[in-house]
Amino acid sequence: MNDSEDGRVQQLCSHDEEHLITSGTRYSIKGFRFEPPYVLKRAAGHLCRGHVPVVLQLFFLTLSAVLLLAVLIKGQAGMADGETPFLVTVSSIANTQGQEQAKKEKVYKEMSQLKPQINHLCRPCRWDWTLFQGNCYYFSKFQQNWHDSVTACREVGAQLVVIKSDEEQSFLQQMSKEKGYAWMGLSDLKHENMWHWLDGSHLLFSFMKYWNKGEPNNAGEEDCAEFRDDGWNDAPCAVEKYWICKKSAMSCTKN
Repeated sequence: MNDSEDGRVQQLCSHDEEHLITSGTRYSIKGFRFEPPYVLKRAAGHLCRGHVPVVLQLFFLTLSAVLLLAVLIKGQAGMADGETPFLVTVSSIANTQGQEQAKKEKVYKEMSQLKPQINHLCRPCRWDWTLFQGNCYYFSKFQQNWHDSVTACREVGAQLVVIKSDEEQSFLQQMSKEKGYAWMGLSDLKHENMWHWLDGSHLLFSFMKYWNKGEPNNAGEEDCAEFRDDGWNDAPCAVEKYWICKKSAMSCTKN
Protein backbone atom coordinates (compact mmCIF):
# COMPACT_ATOMS: atom_id res chain seq x y z
CA MET A 1 0.00 0.00 0.00
CA ASN A 2 1.38 3.40 -0.94
CA ASP A 3 1.22 6.48 1.22
CA SER A 4 -1.73 8.02 -0.63
CA GLU A 5 -3.91 4.89 -0.21
CA ASP A 6 -2.94 4.62 3.41
CA GLY A 7 -3.93 8.21 3.93
CA ARG A 8 -7.34 7.67 2.40
CA VAL A 9 -7.99 4.66 4.64
CA GLN A 10 -6.87 6.55 7.69
CA GLN A 11 -9.14 9.43 6.67
CA LEU A 12 -12.06 6.99 6.22
CA CYS A 13 -11.38 5.32 9.54
CA SER A 14 -11.09 8.65 11.27
CA HIS A 15 -14.46 9.70 9.86
CA ASP A 16 -16.21 6.39 10.78
CA GLU A 17 -14.59 6.22 14.16
CA GLU A 18 -15.82 9.69 14.91
CA HIS A 19 -19.43 8.70 14.14
CA LEU A 20 -19.51 5.09 15.30
CA ILE A 21 -17.22 5.12 18.31
CA THR A 22 -16.15 8.41 19.81
CA SER A 23 -19.28 10.49 19.62
CA GLY A 24 -21.70 7.74 20.80
CA THR A 25 -24.31 9.18 18.42
CA ARG A 26 -27.83 7.61 18.56
CA TYR A 27 -29.38 7.21 15.12
CA SER A 28 -33.06 7.95 14.69
CA ILE A 29 -35.73 7.22 12.10
CA LYS A 30 -39.21 8.52 12.97
CA GLY A 31 -38.60 8.17 16.64
CA PHE A 32 -36.61 4.87 16.53
CA ARG A 33 -33.35 5.30 18.39
CA PHE A 34 -30.30 3.08 17.83
CA GLU A 35 -26.83 3.13 19.34
CA PRO A 36 -24.09 1.01 17.65
CA PRO A 37 -23.29 -2.03 19.80
CA TYR A 38 -20.15 -1.98 21.86
CA VAL A 39 -18.61 -4.87 19.85
CA LEU A 40 -19.01 -2.94 16.60
CA LYS A 41 -17.50 0.14 18.16
CA ARG A 42 -14.48 -1.78 19.39
CA ALA A 43 -14.06 -3.69 16.11
CA ALA A 44 -14.17 -0.46 14.14
CA GLY A 45 -11.52 1.02 16.41
CA HIS A 46 -9.13 -1.87 15.85
CA LEU A 47 -9.70 -1.84 12.12
CA CYS A 48 -8.94 1.82 11.84
CA ARG A 49 -5.75 1.45 13.83
CA GLY A 50 -4.27 -0.74 11.09
CA HIS A 51 -4.18 -4.01 12.99
CA VAL A 52 -5.62 -5.96 9.97
CA PRO A 53 -5.21 -5.66 6.18
CA VAL A 54 -7.09 -2.93 4.37
CA VAL A 55 -9.41 -5.39 2.55
CA LEU A 56 -10.59 -6.84 5.85
CA GLN A 57 -10.98 -3.36 7.25
CA LEU A 58 -13.27 -2.41 4.38
CA PHE A 59 -15.19 -5.72 4.72
CA PHE A 60 -15.91 -5.23 8.40
CA LEU A 61 -16.86 -1.60 7.92
CA THR A 62 -19.27 -2.61 5.14
CA LEU A 63 -20.75 -5.40 7.29
CA SER A 64 -21.25 -2.95 10.14
CA ALA A 65 -23.06 -0.55 7.86
CA VAL A 66 -25.34 -3.32 6.52
CA LEU A 67 -26.26 -4.46 10.06
CA LEU A 68 -26.99 -0.89 11.08
CA LEU A 69 -29.19 -0.39 8.02
CA ALA A 70 -31.12 -3.63 8.71
CA VAL A 71 -31.85 -2.61 12.29
CA LEU A 72 -33.02 0.82 11.20
CA ILE A 73 -35.29 -0.62 8.48
CA LYS A 74 -36.84 -3.08 10.98
CA GLY A 75 -37.53 -0.28 13.43
CA GLN A 76 -39.10 1.83 10.72
CA ALA A 77 -41.34 -1.06 9.63
CA GLY A 78 -42.48 -1.60 13.22
CA MET A 79 -43.40 2.06 13.57
CA ALA A 80 -45.23 1.96 10.25
CA ASP A 81 -47.65 -0.69 11.53
CA GLY A 82 -49.38 2.03 13.54
CA GLU A 83 -49.48 0.01 16.75
CA THR A 84 -47.33 0.12 19.85
CA PRO A 85 -47.29 -2.22 22.88
CA PHE A 86 -49.09 0.46 24.88
CA LEU A 87 -51.84 0.79 22.29
CA VAL A 88 -52.23 -3.00 22.11
CA THR A 89 -52.57 -3.19 25.91
CA VAL A 90 -55.20 -0.43 25.98
CA SER A 91 -57.10 -2.18 23.20
CA SER A 92 -57.08 -5.49 25.12
CA ILE A 93 -58.38 -3.83 28.29
CA ALA A 94 -61.14 -2.10 26.34
CA ASN A 95 -62.18 -5.41 24.75
CA THR A 96 -62.28 -7.16 28.16
CA GLN A 97 -64.41 -4.40 29.68
CA GLY A 98 -66.75 -4.59 26.73
CA GLN A 99 -67.19 -8.35 27.17
CA GLU A 100 -67.90 -7.97 30.91
CA GLN A 101 -70.51 -5.30 30.22
CA ALA A 102 -72.15 -7.52 27.61
CA LYS A 103 -72.35 -10.40 30.13
CA LYS A 104 -73.97 -8.15 32.76
CA GLU A 105 -76.53 -6.93 30.26
CA LYS A 106 -77.34 -10.53 29.30
CA VAL A 107 -77.87 -11.58 32.95
CA TYR A 108 -80.05 -8.52 33.62
CA LYS A 109 -82.16 -9.30 30.56
CA GLU A 110 -82.64 -12.93 31.65
CA MET A 111 -83.64 -11.85 35.18
CA SER A 112 -86.14 -9.38 33.75
CA GLN A 113 -87.70 -12.17 31.70
CA LEU A 114 -87.91 -14.47 34.75
CA LYS A 115 -89.40 -11.85 37.08
CA PRO A 116 -93.05 -12.32 35.97
CA GLN A 117 -92.70 -16.09 36.48
CA ILE A 118 -91.14 -15.63 39.93
CA ASN A 119 -94.00 -13.36 40.96
CA HIS A 120 -96.44 -16.17 40.19
CA LEU A 121 -94.59 -18.69 42.36
CA CYS A 122 -96.23 -19.51 45.68
CA ARG A 123 -94.89 -21.22 48.79
CA PRO A 124 -97.59 -22.05 51.35
CA CYS A 125 -94.94 -21.99 54.11
CA ARG A 126 -91.79 -19.99 54.73
CA TRP A 127 -88.49 -21.62 53.74
CA ASP A 128 -87.63 -22.76 57.30
CA TRP A 129 -91.15 -24.07 58.05
CA THR A 130 -92.55 -27.54 57.28
CA LEU A 131 -95.88 -28.13 55.52
CA PHE A 132 -98.19 -30.88 56.78
CA GLN A 133 -101.89 -31.30 56.02
CA GLY A 134 -102.57 -27.63 55.31
CA ASN A 135 -100.53 -26.24 58.23
CA CYS A 136 -97.02 -24.89 58.61
CA TYR A 137 -94.79 -25.98 61.51
CA TYR A 138 -91.63 -24.36 62.83
CA PHE A 139 -89.17 -26.36 64.95
CA SER A 140 -87.00 -23.99 66.98
CA LYS A 141 -83.21 -23.94 66.70
CA PHE A 142 -82.62 -23.11 70.38
CA GLN A 143 -84.31 -23.69 73.76
CA GLN A 144 -86.31 -21.49 76.11
CA ASN A 145 -89.03 -21.83 78.77
CA TRP A 146 -92.69 -22.53 78.02
CA HIS A 147 -93.93 -18.93 78.44
CA ASP A 148 -91.22 -17.49 76.19
CA SER A 149 -92.00 -20.17 73.62
CA VAL A 150 -95.66 -19.06 73.59
CA THR A 151 -94.52 -15.47 72.99
CA ALA A 152 -92.05 -16.45 70.26
CA CYS A 153 -94.78 -18.17 68.26
CA ARG A 154 -97.16 -15.23 68.62
CA GLU A 155 -94.51 -12.84 67.34
CA VAL A 156 -94.43 -14.68 64.01
CA GLY A 157 -98.20 -14.90 63.68
CA ALA A 158 -98.40 -18.50 64.91
CA GLN A 159 -99.29 -20.45 68.06
CA LEU A 160 -97.46 -22.95 70.23
CA VAL A 161 -98.74 -26.13 68.63
CA VAL A 162 -102.27 -27.33 69.41
CA ILE A 163 -102.86 -30.90 68.22
CA LYS A 164 -106.12 -31.67 66.43
CA SER A 165 -105.69 -35.17 64.99
CA ASP A 166 -103.93 -38.47 65.44
CA GLU A 167 -102.06 -37.97 62.17
CA GLU A 168 -100.79 -34.60 63.33
CA GLN A 169 -99.72 -36.11 66.66
CA SER A 170 -97.77 -38.88 64.91
CA PHE A 171 -96.03 -36.37 62.62
CA LEU A 172 -95.03 -34.04 65.49
CA GLN A 173 -93.93 -36.88 67.77
CA GLN A 174 -91.58 -38.20 65.11
CA MET A 175 -90.13 -34.74 64.39
CA SER A 176 -89.52 -34.08 68.09
CA LYS A 177 -87.69 -37.41 68.45
CA GLU A 178 -85.29 -36.26 65.71
CA LYS A 179 -84.77 -32.71 67.01
CA GLY A 180 -85.17 -32.97 70.81
CA TYR A 181 -87.75 -32.56 73.59
CA ALA A 182 -90.12 -29.75 72.62
CA TRP A 183 -92.93 -27.73 74.21
CA MET A 184 -96.51 -27.97 72.94
CA GLY A 185 -99.41 -25.58 73.70
CA LEU A 186 -100.88 -27.67 76.50
CA SER A 187 -100.89 -26.90 80.27
CA ASP A 188 -102.87 -27.13 83.51
CA LEU A 189 -101.76 -23.70 84.76
CA LYS A 190 -105.35 -22.51 85.27
CA HIS A 191 -106.67 -25.58 87.09
CA GLU A 192 -104.52 -28.39 88.43
CA ASN A 193 -105.04 -31.66 86.57
CA MET A 194 -107.36 -29.95 84.09
CA TRP A 195 -105.36 -29.74 80.86
CA HIS A 196 -106.25 -27.09 78.31
CA TRP A 197 -104.82 -26.12 74.94
CA LEU A 198 -103.79 -22.52 74.26
CA ASP A 199 -106.87 -22.03 72.06
CA GLY A 200 -109.03 -22.70 75.17
CA SER A 201 -110.18 -26.19 74.20
CA HIS A 202 -110.09 -29.10 76.66
CA LEU A 203 -107.81 -32.07 76.16
CA LEU A 204 -110.01 -34.79 74.66
CA PHE A 205 -110.22 -38.11 76.41
CA SER A 206 -109.14 -39.82 73.17
CA PHE A 207 -105.81 -38.01 73.38
CA MET A 208 -105.04 -39.20 76.92
CA LYS A 209 -103.38 -42.28 75.38
CA TYR A 210 -100.44 -40.14 74.27
CA TRP A 211 -99.14 -39.56 77.81
CA ASN A 212 -96.09 -41.63 78.63
CA LYS A 213 -96.64 -44.32 81.24
CA GLY A 214 -97.21 -42.76 84.69
CA GLU A 215 -97.73 -39.27 83.25
CA PRO A 216 -98.86 -36.65 83.99
CA ASN A 217 -97.67 -37.01 87.59
CA ASN A 218 -97.27 -33.33 88.53
CA ALA A 219 -93.98 -34.06 90.28
CA GLY A 220 -92.57 -30.70 91.37
CA GLU A 221 -95.12 -28.32 89.88
CA GLU A 222 -95.05 -29.80 86.39
CA ASP A 223 -97.74 -27.78 84.67
CA CYS A 224 -96.62 -27.71 81.01
CA ALA A 225 -96.64 -30.52 78.43
CA GLU A 226 -93.75 -31.56 76.20
CA PHE A 227 -92.99 -34.11 73.50
CA ARG A 228 -90.62 -36.67 75.03
CA ASP A 229 -89.49 -39.94 73.44
CA ASP A 230 -92.62 -41.76 72.20
CA GLY A 231 -95.26 -39.67 73.98
CA TRP A 232 -96.07 -36.71 76.21
CA ASN A 233 -94.67 -35.67 79.56
CA ASP A 234 -95.52 -32.93 82.06
CA ALA A 235 -92.56 -30.75 83.09
CA PRO A 236 -91.83 -27.50 85.00
CA CYS A 237 -92.74 -24.57 82.75
CA ALA A 238 -89.51 -22.74 83.65
CA VAL A 239 -87.30 -25.46 82.13
CA GLU A 240 -85.80 -24.55 78.74
CA LYS A 241 -86.68 -26.79 75.81
CA TYR A 242 -87.20 -26.56 72.07
CA TRP A 243 -90.66 -25.54 70.90
CA ILE A 244 -92.96 -26.01 67.91
CA CYS A 245 -95.04 -23.24 66.31
CA LYS A 246 -98.07 -23.85 64.09
CA LYS A 247 -100.08 -21.71 61.69
CA SER A 248 -102.30 -22.19 58.68
CA ALA A 249 -100.61 -22.51 55.29
CA MET A 250 -101.07 -19.69 52.81
CA SER A 251 -103.34 -20.28 49.84
CA CYS A 252 -101.99 -19.81 46.33
CA THR A 253 -104.53 -18.12 44.07
CA LYS A 254 -104.31 -18.42 40.29
CA ASN A 255 -104.75 -15.32 38.17
